[in-house]
This record gives sequence, structure tokens and C-alpha cells, in this order.
Amino acid sequence: MGIIVKNLILSSVALLAIGATSAMAADMPVKAYTKAPPVVAFDPWDVAFGAAITNNYVFRGVTQSNREASVNAYFEPRYNINKDLQLYVGVAGNSISFTNRAAAEVDVYGGIRPTFGPVAFDFGVWGYLYPGGQCIDGNAGGVAAGLCPLGAAILPNGNFMKADVSFYEFYGKVTYTFNDNFSLGANVFYSPNFLNSGADGTYASIVGKVTAPTDWFGSSGVGAYLSGEFGRQWLGTSDAFYGNVKFADYNTWNVGIGFTYKVFTLDFRYSDTNLSKADCNLFTSDFTATAAGSKWCGAAGIVKLSADLTAMSNLK
Repeated sequence: MGIIVKNLILSSVALLAIGATSAMAADMPVKAYTKAPPVVAFDPWDVAFGAAITNNYVFRGVTQSNREASVNAYFEPRYNINKDLQLYVGVAGNSISFTNRAAAEVDVYGGIRPTFGPVAFDFGVWGYLYPGGQCIDGNAGGVAAGLCPLGAAILPNGNFMKADVSFYEFYGKVTYTFNDNFSLGANVFYSPNFLNSGADGTYASIVGKVTAPTDWFGSSGVGAYLSGEFGRQWLGTSDAFYGNVKFADYNTWNVGIGFTYKVFTLDFRYSDTNLSKADCNLFTSDFTATAAGSKWCGAAGIVKLSADLTAMSNLK
């Protein structure tokens, strides 16, 4: 009899233990039994590309197209190491009108773009190539001095230019995005041989952009912004080809308003410099210059229509 009672007691304890264990399991968080969320595929590669047309290609306050229309296009492969670090290379082309009759401006560049919260950096090197140029003489003086070959083209206004004016720059940029509507940035560029003139060049600027709220134009998809830049170009002393002259330093600025729709941007901009016509002529070797100097620098109204796409965002 005692053995039977003992067995009943042990059986009851076992049942209670099983019940307690079941209750504990039911109280455990459900997530302990859910499957792991699916891993979202991350493709680090992307490509940005686009094209534009403008009535005047202006670079740091100086026209590169003789104040005439210019077209450009670019292609930029990108590799995102993570969401805050991007590597990139690129190639771009612009139609120009230079004194040496170069066929075009071809840009090759590459760099790295690290981002820390609202602060975005951009460091790299940019090469400006001008294929197809000819040595342009000034009243045969360059030929006589051995600076241009026999048969070089001669300009009546006495200006002259090397056949190859290609050069490169190192650059650093930083942009602080305060919110969806306002950003402020700074840029620095340095070349040891600007336009292959023998003179070093440093350019620094501050830029700002105000973007209109997305509901300004209702549900039309149209956006708008106001942006501007103020910069200063420092230039050194040229080599013997250009007479060992000190090029003038100058300020340049621009301000404009733009409208966006999907991948398109229409930008209206005013650009100017404080570079005199005489100093502009010395710096640019303008083939259209007169005794009064060059009109390639100074006030200009610029209208530009561009389309910019990325493979991951626009071609999915």
C-alpha cells in the first residue's frame, strides 16, 4: 500500500513539473520561435550618367565656348563600399571654342565620397584633356623664338597658345545638409600647372542651395531650388612660352534658380567676375580679343537644360 501511495505522489509531481514547463514555454517571447528575416540583396554597383546643353559654357567665370552654345555628357561608374562610403571614376566631354582649336574638352576623374551623418565629403583628382590642339602664334614671334613650329597659325591680334593645354587638379569638397531644404558647402581645387601654362592655380569657393518644399507645386512632380557660389582663383607665374608673366588673381560668383522634373533640370544663372578685360585677355589668349581686351570674362546669363540618371534609381 505504501508503495502505491509513493508512486501516486511521484506521478503527481511529474505531471506538475510538465505543466509548469509548458506554462513557461508559453510565456516566452514569440520572436524566439520566428524565422530570421530574409536577407535583402545589396548591389554595391551603380552608374550615373547624363547630358546637357547650355547657351554658354562658363568655367569659374570664364567662357570656354566663346559665349556660344555648348553640349556635354558624362558617364560615372560608382562602387558603394557601404551606405556611407563610395568610390567612383568618370569621364565627361564638353564642346568648346579655344584659341588653339582643340577639338573638345575631355575630362577623366576619380575619387572617394565618405559621408558622416549630414556631412558629405568628396576627394579626388580631375584631369582636363584638350585633344587636337594646334600651336597658335602671335605675329610669328613664337616661331622665331622656337616656341611654335614652322607653319603655325598666326593670329592678327597677337595672341598665342600652346597646342596642348591639358592639366589636372586635386580637389576636396564638403557639404553640410541642414535639412531637406538647405545645404552649405566649400570646395578647394589645386593644380601645379593650370592649363599647362606653367602657373600653379588654386581655386576655393563656398556654395549654398535652398530647395523648395516638395508641395510647392502640388502633385505635379515639379521641384525648384535657388543656389549660388562665391569663389576666388589664385594664379601663379607662367612659363617662357607666355612670357613669364604673373596672371591676375580674381573673384567669381554666380547665382541662379532651377526647376526639376523627374530626371530633367532647367537652370537659369547669372555669372560674373572682377577680372578686367586686359587681364582676361592675358589669361585666356582670346582669339576674338581687341585692343580693349577680352570679353570672355565678366557678366553672363546662362541657361542650361540637363538630364541626370542613375542605373539603380531610374533604370530598374
